[in-house]
Amino acid sequence: MPSYQAPLRDFRFVMDEVLDYPRHYAQLPQAEEITPDVVSAILEEGARFTREVLLPLNQTGDEQGCRLEGGEVLTPSGFKEAYAQYVEGGWPSLSGDTAYHGQGLPTSLGMMLSEMVCSTNLAWGMYPGLSQGAADALRHHGSDEQKAQYLTKLNDGTWTGSMCLTEPQCGTDLGLIKTRARPDEAGGCLITGTKIFISAGEHDLAENIVHLVLAKLPDAPEGTKGISLFVVPKYLPDAEGEIGERNAVSCGALEHKMGIHGNATCVMNFDGARGYLVGEPHKGLTCMFTMMNVARIGVGIQGLGLMEVSFQNALAYARDRLQMRALSGTREADKPADSIISHPDVRRMLLTQKAFTEGGRMLVLHAAQLADRIEYATDATGCEAAETELGLLTPIVKAFLTEVGFEATNEGVQVFGGHGYIREWGMEQYVRDARITRLYEGTTGIQALDLLGRKVLMSQGEALKSFTRQIHKFCQAHEGNDAMAEFVTPLAKLNAEWGDLTMAVGMKAMQDREEVGAASFDYLMYAGYVTLAFFWARAAQAAHQALSGNPDDAAFYRAKLDTARFYYQRLLPRTRAHAEMIRAGGETLMSMQAEDFEHGFAI
Repeated sequence: MPSYQAPLRDFRFVMDEVLDYPRHYAQLPQAEEITPDVVSAILEEGARFTREVLLPLNQTGDEQGCRLEGGEVLTPSGFKEAYAQYVEGGWPSLSGDTAYHGQGLPTSLGMMLSEMVCSTNLAWGMYPGLSQGAADALRHHGSDEQKAQYLTKLNDGTWTGSMCLTEPQCGTDLGLIKTRARPDEAGGCLITGTKIFISAGEHDLAENIVHLVLAKLPDAPEGTKGISLFVVPKYLPDAEGEIGERNAVSCGALEHKMGIHGNATCVMNFDGARGYLVGEPHKGLTCMFTMMNVARIGVGIQGLGLMEVSFQNALAYARDRLQMRALSGTREADKPADSIISHPDVRRMLLTQKAFTEGGRMLVLHAAQLADRIEYATDATGCEAAETELGLLTPIVKAFLTEVGFEATNEGVQVFGGHGYIREWGMEQYVRDARITRLYEGTTGIQALDLLGRKVLMSQGEALKSFTRQIHKFCQAHEGNDAMAEFVTPLAKLNAEWGDLTMAVGMKAMQDREEVGAASFDYLMYAGYVTLAFFWARAAQAAHQALSGNPDDAAFYRAKLDTARFYYQRLLPRTRAHAEMIRAGGETLMSMQAEDFEHGFAI
């Protein structure tokens, strides 16, 4: 079975020395409750729970999967008991609204716990993760009655949530949904339709499941402007707010998947199920985006968590596995061969994992700070600025971290060699589990279009400028600092090029809108590499500062500098290829006729 230790030392480095979390928490309304001791206690207990309770169930869940019996979904052995411990520990309520039995702690703390959960048992973690998204959507858009009815139960974990968007005939294009909502005399609606790919749509962990469902009212306009959002519980609440009669919603089938076997991915049938409108009619997509944006960041954290655990196990194996002698001569004379960590190519794979993981953690925790500011902002200007930046970074968090997460977990298998391909080591499960992260909550291509088309070009580049201005100021602040020149000089050039590439695509798009789609994937990847370079430069600056004080753990900071140099010299050059492909335009993609793709099939 794979092993795992929560990277608490790296959490502290990022929080305290790179992103200044103590100052950040001191500015929040509940500052007196978010002391360093409280934060440490939460992280340490989260580390214990995930390592001792969730990790041992990960391979079990993968091997057993979920079962559909008599319309009910049974989760793998131990999942239900683990969820009960999770609820008993108060984890579901960590960041919940205090008005509804939440603890009111910052969103960022919940995101840190999420990384540990994703490292130890991604499939299990999706059950409570979706509940958080459902609670956020209802908190922001639900009526007072709906909040009172559902939020307390979601916050304390008694009930869980799901989001039901996709249908057989449509994926991302939700304007094509066929699910209908017919108003009834009781003040609600009867929901009829079929949804597919519904994670945690049915299970045995909690007594009730609160589905948030997209459907169209009879007078709905065509397309996405006609979508409404409804809350449709598995069991209708009775007069006391407890579970009452069974609603007409059921799981018709379980999807047979490549990975995340321990999570129930369901075909959900709504056969005149009673539901209640959330927010305004025909404004459901706006409401659902509250949940979807939380989910997209959560998926980026999944990529991060899988990278971390794959790296930890690849590193341990590389230290133990003996094979050949180092090219420069014997390293371990008392052994018949040297450990494979002696070999440059193994180090390349390990450092790729390490650089993406630790860089991704800085990006995620920065995004978490922005989420805290949005939640607790006391002025409209500060809230708007945080929302703009988080909106820009969300597709990078989701898509870039899952793209490199899949690469990193593949490298973990490669370090193990043939053993990595064998199930008992657990490494191949991380690859299979990571594969879905590039697909759900919007594929990488959809996220790329969102970044370039909506977030950048539709804002006339203003969202991008506010972020690249931060990078520019950082580089300016370290001009003349010889120790930082190896980082800020290339970063400043790439930051300027980012703007130039944006302008070039925008000019081409004025003549041909297909140019946006042609450039979008490479644009997103370019943006991801530069964004991580910014955080690695900040990490290098923090490491230099710490080393100037001769700390006891100087090796930790030297390793940070070594990893930053590896990132800049071995991974950041990938921007050159992406920049060239952006400049190449869309002609070679769009010139071939669709029917010409098949030439060569026939004899």
